[in-house]
Amino acid sequence: MKSTRTAKSDLRRLRTEQSNSAAHDLDQKSALEITRLINAEDSTIAAAVGRALPQIARAIDLVAASLRQGGRLIYVGAGTSGRIAALDASECPPTFNVSPLTVQFIIAGGNKALASETEASEDDTQLARKEIAKRKPGKHDVVLGIASSGRTPFTVAALEFARHRGAKTIALTCNRNSPLERAADFAIVTEVGPEVLAGSSRMKAGTAHKMVLNMISTGAMTRLGYVYGNLMVNVVPKNEKLAQRAVGILERATGVDHETARRTLEAAGNHTPVALVMLAAEVNRTHAAAALKKSSGNVRKAIAIAKAL
Repeated sequence: MKSTRTAKSDLRRLRTEQSNSAAHDLDQKSALEITRLINAEDSTIAAAVGRALPQIARAIDLVAASLRQGGRLIYVGAGTSGRIAALDASECPPTFNVSPLTVQFIIAGGNKALASETEASEDDTQLARKEIAKRKPGKHDVVLGIASSGRTPFTVAALEFARHRGAKTIALTCNRNSPLERAADFAIVTEVGPEVLAGSSRMKAGTAHKMVLNMISTGAMTRLGYVYGNLMVNVVPKNEKLAQRAVGILERATGVDHETARRTLEAAGNHTPVALVMLAAEVNRTHAAAALKKSSGNVRKAIAIAKAL
């Protein structure tokens, strides 16, 4: 195990920990100058993510294949990384109507770390192994560890444990050749460089990683057929806004009028994909539901199956 002195030396060498020369006099700038500086730095994030697109695409295909086999996507992170992971995981059920177990998150310090400072937990490797062991990772699961530095002990330990148990592992970091990258099957590296506020990875690094997680979860769910065209056809109309959105989706996807879409959604038991298959294939609710079951929820395939009935 590395000494504290060595670890600190390693940290100082990381680009994400270095001082941004454009922001040396940040505390002497006006509010408008601060916004211009942060905005200029933020404008470089998309390019940094863009350089990692082949690895992100590989992650999408890996996650989609795992979920298709009944596996899970499990994010692991500490501090900002864990909070970003929690955000993406918690948005998947309402967006794609998947089980909360499908995309999960583990954050150092537990759920209380979402709203409280528990950064000391990021050094606890024993806790990391305990938390990931609770999820029983296996060959059908993907465990994605997030750490801007690439050296967070909690995240590295969790990834090592998951990989040893047969899970597929991915590292998401902002620094190359890191311990986290070495612990994973492959890495997605978004090299955003030094932050305006030196070392504050909630800024460019956090934004880059939020973008990557958006791509992975959205891309995987799209590959699974939970999206039709670019429409959120698995949306669950639990409130007035979502009910109107569901009706609008049916109108755009099938070309029917508003009233027909509304009535069909009602007849489908407020299940948007069932209503879409009913309209697109001109079948009843029973046939539409059966087609969706046969296609494992892939809406486009379900429409083709229903039309062939």
